[in-house]
Amino acid sequence: MSVAKNIEITSTSTTGFEDAINKGIQRASRTIDNVRGAWVKEQKVEISNGKVSEYQVVMILTFVLDSGEGVENEAKMRNKDKQKTKRK
Repeated sequence: MSVAKNIEITSTSTTGFEDAINKGIQRASRTIDNVRGAWVKEQKVEISNGKVSEYQVVMILTFVLDSGEGVENEAKMRNKDKQKTKRK
């Protein structure tokens, strides 16, 4: 069984939206393992002197949580104990 979590991040670039998306994903991936997807929720631009000066994206990142072997093993042990109790 997999469990995923979503977080919202904001990233900016002076080059373009694609660069802002890539920078955000790269930065998040340095501290978050198992990033599996991204949904671009918003795109905005800052304008200075009539020209686009900054591109901003708001993204929802999805990452899969580690399974936690200890937790899985503990659950298996509980199930074995329940089965032994039922046999008695």
